Amino acid sequence: MAELIDWKNNAHGHKFIASFSGGKDSVLALYKALKLGEAVGLIVMLEEEGKRSRSHGMPPELIKAQAESIGLPVSTAAASWTDYEKVFMRLLEDAKNLGAEVLVTGDLDMPAHGCWHDKVTKNAGLKLGMPLWEMNHREAVEEFMNLGFVTMIVTVNLSLGMREDDLGRTLTHEYVKELEARGIDPCGEGGEFHTTVIDGPIFKQPIPVRTCEIIKDGEYAFLPLELDHIMNKSTL
Repeated sequence: MAELIDWKNNAHGHKFIASFSGGKDSVLALYKALKLGEAVGLIVMLEEEGKRSRSHGMPPELIKAQAESIGLPVSTAAASWTDYEKVFMRLLEDAKNLGAEVLVTGDLDMPAHGCWHDKVTKNAGLKLGMPLWEMNHREAVEEFMNLGFVTMIVTVNLSLGMREDDLGRTLTHEYVKELEARGIDPCGEGGEFHTTVIDGPIFKQPIPVRTCEIIKDGEYAFLPLELDHIMNKSTL
């Protein structure tokens, strides 16, 4: 008999570790998982130099500020693509030692079979939880915004309809309609864009950020964010 796949609800009644990018999908997945189970922490993969996150290019300082505002410990690890899986597995083993039974991710469109996260969680003796799995993309973004989360565009693929002036824009209902009119997936699931969440219902306080100079790299453009220490002190 085939194993029943219940990725949307696997965090129910369990302790979990959340794979965290700091972007809208991982934050919404964490929000939903917190309604189901108990988080023991967040894990974030960094590029090999350890200076920014692998998926969204955020500095560790900003990631830690997000985690502190959410109220969860965060574990980071630097890895190249060659040793990515080995290092990720090490983080899962550490999480398991803290009591985690489930890995939560923010994926929407993972295939039912052949999913990388499913493979590594099974190898680690964990279950996989994907609260956003198979969710309609527009509905996911609408729920995210309606809950009161605030997120900024920090990475764009200029070959997929995004523009440099999209960087720094906040997702709003009007902006999502504009993106769709331009033929862009509202979740950026085609790799069109990435975001950084700076406020919302699971944050104790907003994340004070300042924008840096835009960086271009081939078909990509990035808006680096830094923690604004001056603003941070003024909110204490």
